[in-house]
Amino acid sequence: MKALLFVLGLVAIVVLGLAWFTRRTAARIVQYLPAKGRFVDVPGGRLHIRDSGAGPAVLLVHGLGGQMSHFDYGIVEQLARSHRVVVVDRPGSGHSLRDELTSADVSAQAQALAVLIDKLGLGRPTVVGHSLGGAIALTLALEHPASVGALALVAPLTHAPETAPQVFKALTIETRWVRTLFAWTLATPGAIVGSKKVLAAVFAPEQAPADFAVKGGGLHSLRPTQFLAASRDLQAIPARMPLVQGRYAELNLPLAVLYGRQDAILDWQTNGQALVDKVPGARLELVEGGHMLPITQPQVVADFVERTARAAAPQQRAG
Repeated sequence: MKALLFVLGLVAIVVLGLAWFTRRTAARIVQYLPAKGRFVDVPGGRLHIRDSGAGPAVLLVHGLGGQMSHFDYGIVEQLARSHRVVVVDRPGSGHSLRDELTSADVSAQAQALAVLIDKLGLGRPTVVGHSLGGAIALTLALEHPASVGALALVAPLTHAPETAPQVFKALTIETRWVRTLFAWTLATPGAIVGSKKVLAAVFAPEQAPADFAVKGGGLHSLRPTQFLAASRDLQAIPARMPLVQGRYAELNLPLAVLYGRQDAILDWQTNGQALVDKVPGARLELVEGGHMLPITQPQVVADFVERTARAAAPQQRAG
């Protein structure tokens, strides 16, 4: 009996120690990488946004587990020379908040963006979606067509995957209390230990820049709230994506897709070619590179967005 109590006590001490370390790390990250924009209330949450430049509007939407700093490697700066550029932390990501009872599926996130577009008076912006942000941008165009002038999709998720990429397996914990316990104990130290391996997998065959942790906001991935938001995002994909992908032929707006041929996270044929085959007039552009093109090839992405935005200009004026 004493041995059992000793073991239980030791386990409790370890769990409390991990929880203390996680909470302290998260607080230090928020202090080190504070919110740099402003907040806009939307149904089910509060979105952190940055708004710069003037001209036809462009809205930038990041992918799974990311946040707005993924676009800080030159894309915002270049586009803001001739556009009003709004970059957003998706619900629950970065410094944005999502109510616990609010769905994480692509339709709920598209609804939040539609409200944001209306509140900011963006008209019909060119919406740039990276990875999961591409799926949300497509949903926005289908379910809120008056809110989108064009779609510029970068390495987008367009079809529900059968399984999650191996690098995201930890996000697939289904039982809520287990997922929460993991987030507040093991996820942060585990992410610290495995960060080089994870970054290598996500960026392959390219390399993450040395300043990604700070400039690219990579440190946010160590926060338990970020882990929980990404987990909910990933697990909500099957709820709506099959319905969305069945409607792609309805899209009637300028739509372009940019993919890296060597993308190790999402296959360009399954998600890029398969989409443009269903959308009249859509185009696919391929470059040598991986999944994180907004960070590894910002000039290529910015030029791609510029071309797509020019195609949207007549439609934006008509809107």
